Amino acid sequence: MSEKPSDDQPSASEIPDDVWEQFTRDTERDIRSSAPKEPSARARMVTERLREQDARGEVPPGWRTGPARQEMNGRAARRRKLRTVLGVAVTAAVALVALKPSLLPGDPFGTGESGAAEASPLPDETAPPTAAPGASDPETPTLDRPFAGSPAERWADGETGIALPEAKAVGAVSADRVEQALKLTKKLLVGANLDPETLRGARPEAALSVLDPKQPGLLDDLGTGLRSPSRKHDPVTLFSRFDPDKVRPAGDVIKTRGRMTFKKGTQGGVAVRADYTFVYPVVRADGPTEVTRTIVRRVLDVEVADPAHYKVTPGRLLLMNYDQEIGNSSCFVYDGYLHPEFPSSRSAGPDPSGPATDPYDRSKPIEHGDGGDCGTVTRT
Repeated sequence: MSEKPSDDQPSASEIPDDVWEQFTRDTERDIRSSAPKEPSARARMVTERLREQDARGEVPPGWRTGPARQEMNGRAARRRKLRTVLGVAVTAAVALVALKPSLLPGDPFGTGESGAAEASPLPDETAPPTAAPGASDPETPTLDRPFAGSPAERWADGETGIALPEAKAVGAVSADRVEQALKLTKKLLVGANLDPETLRGARPEAALSVLDPKQPGLLDDLGTGLRSPSRKHDPVTLFSRFDPDKVRPAGDVIKTRGRMTFKKGTQGGVAVRADYTFVYPVVRADGPTEVTRTIVRRVLDVEVADPAHYKVTPGRLLLMNYDQEIGNSSCFVYDGYLHPEFPSSRSAGPDPSGPATDPYDRSKPIEHGDGGDCGTVTRT
């Protein structure tokens, strides 16, 4: 029994020719797009061979129907899903490797550097850390990788680790004067801790040149320490110096990390605080190429005063305060040099009696034990 069309449904004869033609074309297009593609010659050949085997009864039961086929299709579907996921993961990995080949294990492109050596550098330190750096892999430093096993491996190299903050006006002090103070502070840090001549024990002229000669007693005291080092006048409290007859640098890189801040000063100008840690890898000047590291943290407070109201030299720094924490250097030696200790040898000095300190921990202020006790470092 057929259903008669209702009054509001037009019959085929009532549909205009152009509308019917468009309907026909659309229907044919949809059928073509959804219809199976023409099988390839190989597919037709395989299908024909299977049909002939089926006619001869050679095809195993359940090949086309039944539980066996359903189970097979289920496994195939799962494999396809897995490949899809893997495909996405591999594509993402390829994209990342294209941006940073060092993510691949080993050295597939022959760069001569391992993945650990290519660890991504840390961003600049713009705020006080809240904790010490995490533990590093217990690797022994070598000439090829003098910072292996150290958090400093991801720190910036040399001067690049002294990134200046954006200079802004502070009260009546213009942004230009603030920028001048920041640049002078960086010059002092570089000249005192990174200059090759300073490190070899020479007079740190570049660092001294930014200090105000009108500051009472400062340059005289520093000069005394450089000429005749003693416990009272020890130049390593401000300058990083090594005895070239005993040690030499392990490579040409010093790792640096820290930050610089500024505020209104007490001398009508701007005050700058610099808090930086420097890591020096060294070997003995003669003998085995065993690498060790000395870690020096320095905190400086400097000011650029207003020459209109104070007797100062324009373009020079007033050194208001300086403090340091030195890790892995022999205690109670006051010859004007840092004295790194190597794992294979032990200092003949007294046993350390002070607290253990992590020299890479920048989250705490510098602390000094009573009586100048010699402490120990938890890592180098």
